[in-house]
Amino acid sequence: MRMSPPALPRRVAAEFIGTGALVAVIVGSGIRADSLSQDIGVRLLANATASALGLGLLIALIGPLSGAHFNPVVTLTEWWSRRPGHGGGREALAYIGAQLAGAVAGALLAEAMFGRAPGAWATESRAAPHLLLGEAVATAGLVLVVQGLRHTGRPALAPIAVAGYIGAAIWFTSSGSFANPAATVGRAFSDSFTGIAPASVPAFTAAQLLGMVLGMVLAGVLYGTGRGAGEPNPAEARRTG
Repeated sequence: MRMSPPALPRRVAAEFIGTGALVAVIVGSGIRADSLSQDIGVRLLANATASALGLGLLIALIGPLSGAHFNPVVTLTEWWSRRPGHGGGREALAYIGAQLAGAVAGALLAEAMFGRAPGAWATESRAAPHLLLGEAVATAGLVLVVQGLRHTGRPALAPIAVAGYIGAAIWFTSSGSFANPAATVGRAFSDSFTGIAPASVPAFTAAQLLGMVLGMVLAGVLYGTGRGAGEPNPAEARRTG
């Protein structure tokens, strides 16, 4: 017998907590790396490792509750790919609101944990064209991974596959692979190694949305536009997206 999904308020709370925890891991590990070494390679390695491990654990823990999107890009692509027969527009908006609020809360929590005054705006400019290109590529890759797992019926691999991709993309993209509009907004509240100046947020977010579209196009080319093998029929079970 298939279990009913948790009620929407619980799923929204899971997205808020999960996104907040993820951003706290990203920002906190960046602050810690700043204090331990001035070597950019060491700092990047520490941040990438902590971010990938934290993301994988959070997906495994919260995935059964909300799907563990933690990212408006993932929410939008999941909603779009399941749109026929799926009345998830209101849920998608609720998820995105929770993700944005959670990301800001996570960044402020990380700042407070390290004795820094919460709320200081980041000063790291990330608006150069090559960084925006890197961010579009990073986001497209993330969407392709998520959609590929769904279409091939292997969503159980998400904790390893998504975390592994993000850990690698932090290194192989020029932008450091934010690939997440909510995390981008949250990281604007931390003037640290992982921060992004508020003035750079609109362009970074636009690059992420462009990458989202590119990722969906690539997924359509590779897997088609129908529901994936691992997705239950909406008549049998209602899944969030």
